[in-house]
Amino acid sequence: MAFGNPYAAYQTTAVKTASQGKLVVMLYQGAERELSSALTCFATDNKIPASSVENFGKHIMKAQEIINELQVSLDMDKGGQIAQHLMSLYVYFNKELMDVSIKQDKEKLSLILNMIKDLGSAWEAAAANTAADSVPQAQRTLNITG
Repeated sequence: MAFGNPYAAYQTTAVKTASQGKLVVMLYQGAERELSSALTCFATDNKIPASSVENFGKHIMKAQEIINELQVSLDMDKGGQIAQHLMSLYVYFNKELMDVSIKQDKEKLSLILNMIKDLGSAWEAAAANTAADSVPQAQRTLNITG
């Protein structure tokens, strides 16, 4: 009896049971992971060795796919100016990542990674606040009466 990949099963369950806010946080974490991996492709001379170019491209492409997913998940009708600003940021990120991919620009990649980290942290805080607000007050208190 084959069980397959337990990590993949765990990931699938985590995605299927996550709130919308948590899904956005997971996307940001994925983009951060891919951009960080792309940074590791640079050698000490800030150049990418020929043996790492393909790997670098894969990480950039995966990050762009994640950003595209964030982009299409925006609700422009309900999101108002925040959604418009996020859309502009996502377009900017993808444009800059295309440039990073072509020019292999480590500084620009680091800048984008830091911006993704900041946005991810903001979404994480927002998702945590939303999750805490959705729990009734009676469940948020500790019952020490036994």
